[in-house]
Amino acid sequence: MIAATETKAVRCAIYTRKSNEDGLEQTFNSLHAQRAMCESYIASFASEGWTALPTDYTDAGITGGTMERPGLQQLLADIEAGRVDVVVIYRLDRLSRSLRDFLNMMEAFDRRHVSFASVTERIDTTSSAGRLFLNMLLSFAQFEREVAAERIRDKIATAKRKGKYVGGRPLLGYDVDREKMRLMINEEEAKLVRHIFQRFCQVGSCMKVAHELNASGHRMKAWTSKKGRAMGGGTWLKTDIHHLLTNSRYIGLVVHKAESFPGEHEAIIDRKTWDRAAGILSKNRRYRANQTRKTTTAILKGILRCGCCDAARCPRTRCAGASGITTTSATPPARTAKIPAR
Repeated sequence: MIAATETKAVRCAIYTRKSNEDGLEQTFNSLHAQRAMCESYIASFASEGWTALPTDYTDAGITGGTMERPGLQQLLADIEAGRVDVVVIYRLDRLSRSLRDFLNMMEAFDRRHVSFASVTERIDTTSSAGRLFLNMLLSFAQFEREVAAERIRDKIATAKRKGKYVGGRPLLGYDVDREKMRLMINEEEAKLVRHIFQRFCQVGSCMKVAHELNASGHRMKAWTSKKGRAMGGGTWLKTDIHHLLTNSRYIGLVVHKAESFPGEHEAIIDRKTWDRAAGILSKNRRYRANQTRKTTTAILKGILRCGCCDAARCPRTRCAGASGITTTSATPPARTAKIPAR
C-alpha cells in the first residue's frame, strides 16, 4: 500500500479594507462580506493545504493611498516574522491604490517568499505576463483614486465659491447645522469673539489678549469628534489669537486660494472693526521687523515670512558639536546666520 503524501499547510492571511466608515455599524457590513468571500476562496484550495489564519487584518475608514494603516502594518510585520505564506484579498485595490506602494509590498512579499491571491481577479505573480497584468491593474486603480481626489477638490472649490460650508475644524462663535450644512451663530461664543477683537484693538497685543483670556478662565472652542473623542478646550496662545483675528469667516467671507467669496453664514464682526484689527497687526509686523534689524546681525529676520502660515522665518546656525543638526540661536554670530530653505 502506498502511503498518502502529507500536504504542507499553507497559512493564508486575509486582509480587508473599507475607505470610509459608512455602514460599519451594521451587523454584516462590507468588511464582513470581504472576509467571508476570502474564506470561501481559501476553502476551495483546502486540498492543497490552504488554511485561513484567525488574525483579523482589517482597516476601516482608511484610504488605500497610504501605507499608514494599522491592519496593513500588522500584516507586513507578520510577513517579516515568517507567519504568512499567502495574502488573500477580495480585490486588488483593497490592498493598495498606489502603484509605488504596491511594488514596495511586492518586494517584501518576494523577499519572504509570500504570494498573494485576489478573489475577483485571477493574477499569477509567478510569470512575467502576470506581473505586467498586475501593474496595469494597479495603474488603473491609482488613476481612479487620483480622479476621485480631483472630483472632491473641484466640488469643494465650487462650494466655496458659492459661499457654502464644506466642513473642517469647528470655529469659535459658530455651530454647524448638519441638515443644511451651514454655519449658525452661537451667541455665547460670538460674545467672546467680539470681546477678543475689541480688546486687541485696545491693547494692540495678541500676547496680552491671550493672557487675559486664560486668567479669566476662557478656553478655546471644545467639541466632540465623530469617534467620540473630546477635542479642543485648551488655553489660548498668541498664535491662536492671531489666527482668530485673521479668519475672514468672521466678516462673512469664505476664502479659497487667496480669493474671497460672500458666505452663506452671518458675520460676527463688522468690517470697521476687522479693518482696524488688520491695521494694528500690519503695524505691529512692521515695527517688530524694524526693531529686529536694529538688534541682530540677521538682516532678513522679520522680513521673510512663511508662505503657508505667514509666520516669521528665524535665523539658524549649525552646531559645531553635533554634525548635521541645526539649532535655533537667539543671538547668532556675525556672518553665520542663515535662513533655512523650506
